[in-house]
Amino acid sequence: MTAPLRRIVVVGNGIAGLTACDSLRSGGFDGELTVVGAETHHPYSRPALSKALLHGDDDLNAHQLPEPTHEASVLLGVGAAGLDVEARVVKLDDGGEVPYDGLVIASGSRARRLAPEAGRSPDGAGAQDVTLRTIEDAILLKQRVESRPSVVVVVGGGPLGMEVASGCLHAGCEVTLVTDGQPLARQLGGYLSEVFTSAAARRGLRFVQGGTARLAGSGADARVALADGTVLEADLIVAAVGDEPNTGWLAGSGILAGDGSLRVDSRGRVRPDIVAAGDVAHFPTRRGMGRVPLWTSAIDQAKSAAAGLLEGDSAPEFDFEPYFWTEAFGLSLKAVGFTPMVGVPDYLEEGAAAESKLLRWQHGDGSGTAAAINYRIAIPKLRRLAGSGPEALARPSLTALQH
Repeated sequence: MTAPLRRIVVVGNGIAGLTACDSLRSGGFDGELTVVGAETHHPYSRPALSKALLHGDDDLNAHQLPEPTHEASVLLGVGAAGLDVEARVVKLDDGGEVPYDGLVIASGSRARRLAPEAGRSPDGAGAQDVTLRTIEDAILLKQRVESRPSVVVVVGGGPLGMEVASGCLHAGCEVTLVTDGQPLARQLGGYLSEVFTSAAARRGLRFVQGGTARLAGSGADARVALADGTVLEADLIVAAVGDEPNTGWLAGSGILAGDGSLRVDSRGRVRPDIVAAGDVAHFPTRRGMGRVPLWTSAIDQAKSAAAGLLEGDSAPEFDFEPYFWTEAFGLSLKAVGFTPMVGVPDYLEEGAAAESKLLRWQHGDGSGTAAAINYRIAIPKLRRLAGSGPEALARPSLTALQH
């Protein structure tokens, strides 16, 4: 950029927004920094809401992050309602406006809800299914589970659905997981899917596959109706069917792609004065453009976007390496590298702990993915294992990776 950056606005107060603010300050920006945050809370850990929420006597303290030190002016409980890129103004939903020289879009995503069955109004469906995205969602779900519902139906076989199902089982509920395919297979591949579904089945989780799930009934009579005609009764319905990027406020701004997505270049830029990061953004990876709604992805993207805004073409290009973790049914998984993995692992080492494994898959493009299940290993060492070639996997020295 040729014009100096005196005012930067960050839309979004999640981990991407927080990291962008910190990175802008560490990158030398000492001007006016304003954060627009639709939630009423300071940044918190979303992963902790599903991983620690329903286990033990956790009182939600696990979600807390250290107080921000970026010294920005923070507008909490105020959402962005529009963007004028020519005037360089963010319009707020309370009628206000915030001018900028540089803009960071980190407005995140929202939970997707279950659609109502044919003939029902969407407005009548939303209150019947619980989602898990915000602190308020987490508190509501925790309260509902603590009331000991007899039957819980969780719709969605991704990581969030499996984590919620695990927590509800731990709380003593009877739980049915509704999926449109093998749980976790789309995210992690068949091998790890089988590991987790086997552990879940041993703990009493019931699996149902019947096509697209919709809400039927209303109020206390709410049910889950499947495409094959199956109807499931439930005292509590939890929807874990994905997320939708918060791009509505950007309609009419001219920066969205034809399909409505927000796309950035390898330095996080939408245009020289606007960058984006986190769940809201599609960005280039070694496997094409796409959204990667992971916690560490949002952090890494935000660092790159902040540098792209401050340094332009001089900023390093973002070379994304995914890191994913989940905890459910007595298993703790950490994985570095692109997923899903095809077939069985090329390397498997059994650890001392129960169900402990260290695994690696070699991909056709020469890259690798390493995973640890209940296996004590530092993430930098797991990254090195992911990057090592097939010839390194046979060496006994790999055991030195374990603590």
